[in-house]
Amino acid sequence: MTSLLDLPAVSGCYLFPQSRTVRKAWMVPVDGAELACVHHVIDPARLTLIHFHGNGEAVADYVPWMAEELAAQGLNSLFVEYRGYGASTGEAQLVAMLGDGEAVMKAAGLTPERVIAFGRSIGSLYAIELVHRQPTTAGLILESGIAEPAERFLKYADLRGTELTPQDVMDEAQRHFHHRQKLSGYRGPALLLHTVNDGMVEISHAERNLQWLAGDQKKLIRFSAGDHNRIMECNAQAYFDEIGEFVKLLEIG
Repeated sequence: MTSLLDLPAVSGCYLFPQSRTVRKAWMVPVDGAELACVHHVIDPARLTLIHFHGNGEAVADYVPWMAEELAAQGLNSLFVEYRGYGASTGEAQLVAMLGDGEAVMKAAGLTPERVIAFGRSIGSLYAIELVHRQPTTAGLILESGIAEPAERFLKYADLRGTELTPQDVMDEAQRHFHHRQKLSGYRGPALLLHTVNDGMVEISHAERNLQWLAGDQKKLIRFSAGDHNRIMECNAQAYFDEIGEFVKLLEIG
């Protein structure tokens, strides 16, 4: 049964499929679609970072350069494309895509103990879902992550001409995107990256996610430079240094 969050009044106002494609996509079949992903392996024995991008981005925005940056940290990488984005088939829908990360991970033959889930902005929804489904995931990184998705959905939703109410959206978001509940079940190490100048997803979201995480090894980095879309650009050295330190922590553990 289709979730009301997958209707155009909500998903169609919050997901913005991009047409940019990569040269050699790895097409992964999921329920009702094929995803144009990129899997970059430097050493099968090393950890793999599974990357979920923002709602106005595409995998093509991150490869090959970010795959190379992660490789310099000793990481394999797997960039998950969303339905309807890039060369992926299917329709971009908030709830329908929830299981796609897990499906791609399994298609790549990866075990959660060798995976770091990484979510930027809306990608945080899918990274959090992955560690919720696979609580033995080695690590979680949230960049400009969202604590209460209902707040974001309602900001953009256009309920005019529908029978939906804001309460309907909030109730359905609570059913599928209850981050407090999901994060309370994940005890692995976590790294949160956020700028204090984020005017789209305020840093209070990161603070809530940090509080909700159940593990003892959790850290929030508050960058003073950049904004929602320039956090990596304005803090590149420190940004990847923090990821490198996080990887070392996981390898020691």
